[in-house]
Amino acid sequence: MSNPYTYEYKVVTFRESLIGDALDSDKLEKVLNKHAEDGWALKAITSADVKGRIGPGAVEGLLLTFERPRH
Repeated sequence: MSNPYTYEYKVVTFRESLIGDALDSDKLEKVLNKHAEDGWALKAITSADVKGRIGPGAVEGLLLTFERPRH
């Protein structure tokens, strides 16, 4: 019998634009809604330096932690 309080977690990296300082709220909303459709609930948002696609440096970004009951 599975524990009714067992959850699984998923961490998604959300990078802010390399050009300008504005966070793309429409893009963030789409990411949140996409995961919600699959049963994921947002558990936490953490600001962090995340590895960029170009070069060795990091860029400002967000770590999105999602939670859902394990089936």
